[in-house]
Amino acid sequence: MRCTELATSDRKGHLLLVEDERNFARYLQLELANEGYEIDLAYSGTTGLQEALEKDFDLILLDVMLPGLSGTEVCRRIREVSEVPIIMLSARSEVPDKVAGLDSGANDYLTKPFAIEELFARIRVLLRKTQDVETDEIKIDTLTIQPHARRVFRGQEEISLTPREFELLLFLANHLEQALSREQLLSAVWGFDFMGNTNVVDVYIRYLRNKIESGDAKKLIHTVRGIGYTIRA
Repeated sequence: MRCTELATSDRKGHLLLVEDERNFARYLQLELANEGYEIDLAYSGTTGLQEALEKDFDLILLDVMLPGLSGTEVCRRIREVSEVPIIMLSARSEVPDKVAGLDSGANDYLTKPFAIEELFARIRVLLRKTQDVETDEIKIDTLTIQPHARRVFRGQEEISLTPREFELLLFLANHLEQALSREQLLSAVWGFDFMGNTNVVDVYIRYLRNKIESGDAKKLIHTVRGIGYTIRA
């Protein structure tokens, strides 16, 4: 469910709110929309995880107690494939609960009930940190990726990629020199509930290699035996 009260140009960011208490979720949705954010809602951990892996969000608000999957489990699975900022929301205020949430990969932990102004402030801090590290270009050897323009160059030559090829290349580039399993790549690029064979990753890796490593170009995508793939200069 998406709140669309404001024009796109007025929005400060696209947020996902995963909260099973529907009245509270609607309250937060309206407050955040009035503050200038675009909000998608999910009412279970399973749906929230699916939304988080299938769409691009600037920040995720994640309740701890959720049907389907717990908030900490959702957070842990998101962290396997994404660094999107996550704020955990919970009525549990004990230190072990906060530690568990932060250890699962959350950037912040806010105890209910809270003042809406405090939530706004914490969101602003995390979004500001994200914007500070954003770049318009990713450079690996002679390969240049422009994430926002969705353009790829090898040297001066522009390379045409399909949307799926681009997402696969971008995910590899954002995890430079990390060995990524086929399962991680499937979750990030195809969605965690993809029912196809993991061999589809091998097929698309071959497509990418043929396009960005043709001729005498230096090889950038490497096979990690027994695991999957990595990209490195």
